[in-house]
Amino acid sequence: MKHSNKNLPAGLSVEPGTPPASGAAAGRRRLLRAMAALPVVALAPGCNLAVPGQGPPPDLFRLTPKSSFRDDLPEARWQLILEAPIANAGLNTTRIALQRNPTQLEYYARSGWADRAPLMVQTLMIESFENSGKIVSIGRESVGLRADFILKTELREFQAIYYNNGKPQAWVGLNAKLVQMPRRSIVASQSFQYFVESEADQLGAVIVAFDEALGKVMRQIVEWTLIEGDVAVSRGRPRLRPES
Repeated sequence: MKHSNKNLPAGLSVEPGTPPASGAAAGRRRLLRAMAALPVVALAPGCNLAVPGQGPPPDLFRLTPKSSFRDDLPEARWQLILEAPIANAGLNTTRIALQRNPTQLEYYARSGWADRAPLMVQTLMIESFENSGKIVSIGRESVGLRADFILKTELREFQAIYYNNGKPQAWVGLNAKLVQMPRRSIVASQSFQYFVESEADQLGAVIVAFDEALGKVMRQIVEWTLIEGDVAVSRGRPRLRPES
């Protein structure tokens, strides 16, 4: 009996005298023969073929905590948990955001924060509270600290804007709510924001402006929290006004 090769892929044939195979076994044999006929391609040293994922790594940046505060802040004899700020999807990222107009969010290319922006801000605020020397018992919610107060924040602005005066401005805005435990009542709420104009339209200068703007906001939040917490636990004492 003759076997026709007209239905086989090009380059493949049934050898004379070989009984026709059927089903999966025949398919596997045809595949193995086709693979054996393929040339072996080796990448020589110095080959310029692009490999996905390779290339220069992005530049990563981190900001610094605040270390100077007013001298007349009250001593906090209570414990504070500082939750990670909530943020919308556009800011809840490691990418450094910018705006050329008020309705569109973009990002600097090949650069980013060392951590997601809300987590970086949380870490820097905890360090800033510690640097004040006015509170010892402060931590993240994950450490299981039994708190007298919880500081809830929302990162509303954390981008460089280009539509005001030509030069980019770092815009940092946080809303803060101080919640007293265990009844979980909000005893104080306030928004803080600051603009700092960059000295040049260069990313390095923009990062410096971000550092200054966030430092101003963190100082205000630390002082406001210590004052409002002290008022909440000691009603009737003179109320200090946070400095701007």
